[in-house]
Amino acid sequence: MRSEQELHDRKLLSGKTALRLAGTVKNSIVDGPGIRYVIFVQGCPHRCPGCHNPQTHDFSGGYEADIDAILEEIQSDPLLGGVTFSGGEPFCQPEALCMVGRRIKEMGKHLTVYTGYTLECLRQLQETRPAVGELLELADLLVDGPYLEEERDLTLRFRGSANQRVIDLQKSREQNTVILYRDEYVQGL
Repeated sequence: MRSEQELHDRKLLSGKTALRLAGTVKNSIVDGPGIRYVIFVQGCPHRCPGCHNPQTHDFSGGYEADIDAILEEIQSDPLLGGVTFSGGEPFCQPEALCMVGRRIKEMGKHLTVYTGYTLECLRQLQETRPAVGELLELADLLVDGPYLEEERDLTLRFRGSANQRVIDLQKSREQNTVILYRDEYVQGL
């Protein structure tokens, strides 16, 4: 019997790039800097105990998204500074999210991606799945690492547990090392 992830991957390899979602939020201020549109993908292999979104774990749950309608909503809201991909696990659907991400960047919007993988693991995954690398290139911020209940900290900005990092991917690419995000408003700089 095939796993849910294998079935999902077969669908992608068959040439149909669908985006399976749990839902969207039109105006968030907690899922990245500024006012954001959040896209919650469906399906997650991590299934972290205590996850804030356990309803997104099942790969067969949710619904197939109308990508054009989502992009139209994003384009029509002049207050949005950016878009966040969360989940579920966005890197289980990198091909479809790359299509969305390219359009978001064409609109001049900031892109944040949440993942239960570490950046180092994603860099390994991109060797066999190039869309993982493309999605990393499109993203401005990456919140990486699994949620760990024993490290839960509600005072942290944009993350739920202390092991997770908020990585400034633009600066990391420029300096060829991991640079953590510094929110100038919060830091007082």
